[in-house]
Amino acid sequence: MKKSIFFAFTLTAVSFAYCLQSCSDNKEKNATHAKQDPEVSRVLPEDTIKRGEYLVTVMGCNDCHSPKKMGANGPEIIPELMLSGYPSDRPLVKFDSKLIKSGFGMFYPDLTAAAGPWGVSFAANLTPDKTGIGDWTEQQFRKALTQGKFKGLDNTRSLLPPMPWTNYSSLSDNDLKSIFAYLKSIKPVKNVVPNHVSPDKM
Repeated sequence: MKKSIFFAFTLTAVSFAYCLQSCSDNKEKNATHAKQDPEVSRVLPEDTIKRGEYLVTVMGCNDCHSPKKMGANGPEIIPELMLSGYPSDRPLVKFDSKLIKSGFGMFYPDLTAAAGPWGVSFAANLTPDKTGIGDWTEQQFRKALTQGKFKGLDNTRSLLPPMPWTNYSSLSDNDLKSIFAYLKSIKPVKNVVPNHVSPDKM
């Protein structure tokens, strides 16, 4: 009887010790896994801005929003005017209204202005100057990019072609936050972009 009690006690003690060791190992594994999981790890502001820069680059924002000059390899971004939109001091070019009435779309040589059946639209200033998105909230930015609202405000017109906002309507919250953080971090450029020209005033 004593042997049976001793055996049962020993078996319980060994099982308990094994359980403790197993739980400890699992905790360590989970902690290591959490460190390696990018969704769990804390994102630093620098990483957020870098992610935003990457997204702005691959999404082609500079294609239309950055003024350019002709270089050896074609149009090249003017660094000091990057993402500042159609230059306010640039004379407006005349578009062939006959072709536009036939349904054609046309671009200014550096793509910062476009004309079509919607009239003439100008690429916006995306820098953190007050003439750009300096006073915008993140919510405004989100609404502009995902709902196509002018200046991200309710009861305003839709963003005009060629702005492909419908392509961005499914951007994740993290991506939108990263893009906004990056745009707020770049050099502000004072530039009041012209208002849209309606078809009847072209």
